[in-house]
Amino acid sequence: MKHKNNIALVTFLFLFGLIQAQEEIQLNIDRIPQGKDLKIGLVLSGGGAKGLAHIGVLKEIEKAGIEIDYIGGTSMGAIVGGLYASGYTASQLDSIFHVIDFQKLIQDELPRSAKSFNQKKNSERYALTLPFDNFKISIPSALSKGQNIYNLIARLTAHVKDTKDFGKLPIPFFCVATDVVKGQAIILDSGSLPEAITASGALPSLFSPIELDGKLLIDGGVVDNYPVEELKKRGANFIIGVDVQDDLRSREELLSAPDILVQVNNYRTIEAMKEKIKLTDIYIRPDIDDYSVVDFEKGNEIIACGEKKAKLFQDLLKSVELKQNTFYTKPKLNLKKKDSLTIKSIATNGNEYYTRSYILGKLKLRTPATTTYDKLYQGINSLSATGNFKRINYALDGYDDKSYHLDLDVKESKSTTSLSAALHYDDLYKSAALLNLTKKRLLFRNDEISVDFIVGDNIRYNIDYFSDNGFYIGFGARSSYNSFEKNISAQFVDQLIDLSLSNLNSIDIEYSTITNQVYIQTLFEKQFSLDLGVEHKYIGIETETLRSEETEAKFVFEDNHYFSTYGRLLLDSFDNKYFPTNGWYFNGDFHLYLFSSDRFDRFEEFSIGKAQLKYAFSPLDKFAMVISNEGGFKLGSTSTKSMDFILGGWGNNLVNNLVTFNGYDYVDSIGDAYVKTSIDLDYNFYGKNHIAAGANFANLEDDLFSTGNWLSTPDYTGYYLGYGLETFLGPLQTRLAYSPDIDEVHWYFSLGFWF
Repeated sequence: MKHKNNIALVTFLFLFGLIQAQEEIQLNIDRIPQGKDLKIGLVLSGGGAKGLAHIGVLKEIEKAGIEIDYIGGTSMGAIVGGLYASGYTASQLDSIFHVIDFQKLIQDELPRSAKSFNQKKNSERYALTLPFDNFKISIPSALSKGQNIYNLIARLTAHVKDTKDFGKLPIPFFCVATDVVKGQAIILDSGSLPEAITASGALPSLFSPIELDGKLLIDGGVVDNYPVEELKKRGANFIIGVDVQDDLRSREELLSAPDILVQVNNYRTIEAMKEKIKLTDIYIRPDIDDYSVVDFEKGNEIIACGEKKAKLFQDLLKSVELKQNTFYTKPKLNLKKKDSLTIKSIATNGNEYYTRSYILGKLKLRTPATTTYDKLYQGINSLSATGNFKRINYALDGYDDKSYHLDLDVKESKSTTSLSAALHYDDLYKSAALLNLTKKRLLFRNDEISVDFIVGDNIRYNIDYFSDNGFYIGFGARSSYNSFEKNISAQFVDQLIDLSLSNLNSIDIEYSTITNQVYIQTLFEKQFSLDLGVEHKYIGIETETLRSEETEAKFVFEDNHYFSTYGRLLLDSFDNKYFPTNGWYFNGDFHLYLFSSDRFDRFEEFSIGKAQLKYAFSPLDKFAMVISNEGGFKLGSTSTKSMDFILGGWGNNLVNNLVTFNGYDYVDSIGDAYVKTSIDLDYNFYGKNHIAAGANFANLEDDLFSTGNWLSTPDYTGYYLGYGLETFLGPLQTRLAYSPDIDEVHWYFSLGFWF
């Protein structure tokens, strides 16, 4: 009996609360104006990810058949409100936000294809990068420049790019930003719609401030997160308000920096809302207290919460629709993109250090240019990926229906020096710590020098200087030193030099090499990088296992300097270096060795050519496959065996002609020509976790292509199973490999970015 009484009490309280809620909802229904006299204003508050609830509310407003006359929003309310005002329906917004990767968007993570070859190398080499101007380490002003947000809004509002007065959008619109210098609210109702929206949402510490019309602007929620008063000033006499702001949180709930920032701001906004609610005729507050301002991955749930809450107001919304005397159906915006556009002219504004040719080279545009919208956006991403600009705003102004003028407004980064660091371990180089110093604009406007110093079990360095001249030929210089120690089989040494070691099974070698290059570089077909240059290379191979009979010094296998000319053609469109799911990779290289310091005067000219072609694709969801074919050959003198191809081991960034091969140990077999085929499978089974499997097959011997054995059954085979994890230090990867040829199992391990 007691149980039944409890149920009755709960039921009574629920019904009482529902009746009370309905009474509060209908307080202002009787004073709604009629017909054309009714001007409905919609105010959308800021709230980060919680602002996605606005979309759910808009769905119910559309179902009721209400036509909105004005929209005002702040922060996320400005983003949703601005897009809705530009013509999108609520269902279209739902579809758009459903597929957005907010993590990449917020962190300004650009697609790998947007980066130059040097930028790809840097982003996949360093775990931490900080500004280091005037020899002082500083913290970036924000996590993100907001460039990706701007790019997205610019793409989504391209159909209203010529509308500079927001009052002439399909629905008149304004948004609110904050003048960070004066602490004043700035009403943005004209100019560039993408600039206005991104300025309104520039949350401090998360996004960098936006410079607009001489003002430094940040998130409008700092001063006015619910601009209902401005709506009324513009003629709205009936206000529908959607409030997604946070209440004050408890100590236990303040878990992150964004949570704390929102809490500080909420002290004032919660108090201000007491008066703002009184100015609102239909006040809708979705039940989203369980979500945070950064819960973008839960966007579908948040949208559903907005829709669920708005359903409680459906009767009232239909009453408002009856007052309008017409059931309004918002027309769907035509989302079909034009396939191409012609850009007749380009204006660059704000570039003081970086030349126009450099900018146009990154955009890959020469006027007049016939291109596509997607290629234009890829060019903007490439310019942004340089890291040389704090902001890149752009607009297309039409000459006519088919041709445009591209107006670029860039804000160059004042920081020119950075300090980077990384850690790594692998089976060849062992433990290593890297410290990098990068300086831009050292000698010329478009140049950059990068210096890596690597300490650990083996000392190494990399110095890379390059002057990027866009469409014009660039030039650069590189220098690197690598060294490692390895226990290798005596049989391998017999192949390396004419020396009988029948009394030894293995020896320890010390391998060191220095490479210096001076080169020119140009883009070929806008995708390939073509290098032409001269090279000096030193190779030293010695051992303490064997001693000179005369001096008892280390036995030296190789101690020579080589001088050559070379050409290199490179294509890299992989979406990820370590876990690619699509794209192509090609690396072709040819060296002509002209001189040597050979003390025995045995050197004769020779050349080495090699090429590698990889193709990555995803046959199934979460599955990726990479098919690779590669080979190399040596022409001319056979006296210099240390420059031959050396097979074995696994990893990235191996020096000279070391070739990875799963199932064999490093530095296992040698020959002056080889062919190799690999098949790699990757299954991204959960989050950033991967299971890998693969096989590789090769033929390796002297005069391989002359004998025709490169087409015969492979002499070298190997198979592996592995695991990979993407971490902030770089990938953690391990492989267990087996070769039936030698009946051996090898375990490879790597942690961190390869360098």
